[in-house]
Amino acid sequence: MKVHFIQHVSFEDPGHLLEWAEKEKHEISFTRIYETAVFPSPDSIDMLVIMGGPMGVYEEEKYSWLKPEKAFIRAVIDAAKKVLGICLGSQLIAEVLGARVYPHTMKEIGWWPVNKVQSKVGDKLTRGLPDRFNSFHWHGDTFDLPSGAVHLFCTEPCAQQGYSWGNNVAALQFHPEITPALAEAMIAHGRDELEDAPFIQSETGMKNEIVARSLEQKKYLTGFVNNFLEL
Repeated sequence: MKVHFIQHVSFEDPGHLLEWAEKEKHEISFTRIYETAVFPSPDSIDMLVIMGGPMGVYEEEKYSWLKPEKAFIRAVIDAAKKVLGICLGSQLIAEVLGARVYPHTMKEIGWWPVNKVQSKVGDKLTRGLPDRFNSFHWHGDTFDLPSGAVHLFCTEPCAQQGYSWGNNVAALQFHPEITPALAEAMIAHGRDELEDAPFIQSETGMKNEIVARSLEQKKYLTGFVNNFLEL
């Protein structure tokens, strides 16, 4: 396949997703927003992967590339290509599909449990995953479930942690693509957010779990992506 990544900031790379694409010998290309916001033709790719970033999808006046990126995402979805969004990527897809994206009442940062939402449709995507597992989080925004979407995951503080839409769109608010290097980079760039709050883990706490949890995240992510491609 031809897999195209949108990377919004230099320190949030695709992590395990890039490793997966390279292992499967897919043809890989990038739009690195922090360098230039140039998007390929939807017909030239088979799968779009939209990564995270600290910006909000509603900050179009601050980030001139947001409108063109949203138009590109919509065009790729309409072309029936596979589209996977992570964190900011999940929020961008939600807005493109007509849902509201907005600041949550609390931030969720660190290693926190994710729960599967059981459904006949969703189980096709989440099979092989534990009913409850820990993953990495770094978000302050949330969104409403798009009309027609299937709810896949939730956490205690945040109902919307993952969904699918049709057979070609999947989105995750949490970060199963996390690698030790990616986690270290996100922590280094986001230390100012690490305040004392119910769902914000300390820097030490996050770092103590990075190595132990990295391989299980890769397993969860690979299983999810493979299920997604089989839809």
